[in-house]
Amino acid sequence: MYKNKTVCVVVPCHNEETQIGKVVSTMPDLVDKIVIVDDKSKDRTVAIVEELAATNPKIVLIQHEENQGVGGAIASGYKWARDNDLDAAVVMAGDAQMDPADLPNLLDPVFDEGIDYSKGNRLIWRGSYRLIPKRRFFGNSVLSLLTKIASGYWHVADSQTGYTVANKAVLQTLDWDNMYKRYGQPNDVLIKLNIDNFRVRDVPIRPVYGVGEVSGIKIRRVIFTISNVLVRGFLNRLWEKYIVRDFHPLIFFYTLGVLMLLLSAFMFLRVIGLWAVEGSAPPMSSMAMLFAFSTAMQSIFFAMWFDMDSNKHLR
Repeated sequence: MYKNKTVCVVVPCHNEETQIGKVVSTMPDLVDKIVIVDDKSKDRTVAIVEELAATNPKIVLIQHEENQGVGGAIASGYKWARDNDLDAAVVMAGDAQMDPADLPNLLDPVFDEGIDYSKGNRLIWRGSYRLIPKRRFFGNSVLSLLTKIASGYWHVADSQTGYTVANKAVLQTLDWDNMYKRYGQPNDVLIKLNIDNFRVRDVPIRPVYGVGEVSGIKIRRVIFTISNVLVRGFLNRLWEKYIVRDFHPLIFFYTLGVLMLLLSAFMFLRVIGLWAVEGSAPPMSSMAMLFAFSTAMQSIFFAMWFDMDSNKHLR
């Protein structure tokens, strides 16, 4: 136990035969249960976990009959923690990329300050730019910016980190069967947390690379996939939080901004077409295009400011 609270660590695994032993052996004593979720591994991951479980009563093995993705594995672990009435569930990947020494820092805001969901942030760790591969640092930064807009948690970054702590209220409130099951799961969780007004805190954690992990993530494919998750989640959040549950005028600003942006795009194409045919751009059409574009940007920025102000109590 940690501060008289029960803690389980959910470890999603897929083909981690070389790393899972390291994850288990470095698990802090404060952890009550280690819930290892095997997502239909094709190597010896399950056999190794079963060997470890024979001498470690803390280990619980959950096996998926079909591969569901890392989000699906995390959801299975969360449901086990919920059904067994744990006070908090931590997620630590099966590739040993999460430093166990950071665990108390992630748990303290949840148990001491009433934070509902704490998450690691590698981007604000001193010297992180030198430790994180450049492509991942850039991609993570872009996705973090988009996730701020989609989730309403403007104070959080490093949206792709999986090192998180969810308290009992989060475990019991969110519908884990309805959660996105692939790599964009942390982004989807943040959006759903905001709809239910849960408090989220970023905690600096040390980036860990070069420990034998093998990444199967294709950055180009992931960016488009997560972008789709973010757009759908953003629209659902606006509908649920600012129309269904409680109305907020930022809806008008976002709507006006999008409409004016579409109008400015149409007028831009018209100006380009006239320029190509007549050799010059009509002054009135050009001014109308610029007016529509500036109105669109102002409306969207106003909506973002309203959203930021509406969620500032969730820090």
